Amino acid sequence: MSAEILDTTGGILTVRIAGTLTHPELRAVQKSAAEILQRQGRMRILVLAEGFQGWARGGDWGDLSLQAESDPFIKKMAIVGEQKWEDLAVLFAAKGFRQFPVEYFPPAGLGEARAWLAAAP
Repeated sequence: MSAEILDTTGGILTVRIAGTLTHPELRAVQKSAAEILQRQGRMRILVLAEGFQGWARGGDWGDLSLQAESDPFIKKMAIVGEQKWEDLAVLFAAKGFRQFPVEYFPPAGLGEARAWLAAAP
């Protein structure tokens, strides 16, 4: 699976994406995350892009309905991944257009990403 929820402790929902992300995999992890957010309340999101190869063709990547439902429950989002994906990842995550801050960190910056998430919004 190229998208899965790893953890939900400490007020942080951690998601790992790897390989080539398909639209059905994204929708499934978004749906699971939305259910968790609605049960637990506002959380911070940590996305770990490990061995990420990009996005698969096909599917309705423009469907933002689950994103719109979940945004009120998200305080911050940190994405950790290879530098080559930064521009596309922050575009995909709609940095600057969401109701919460989104930041991107290189793999060596995982600790920095966690500290940023833990800091007051």
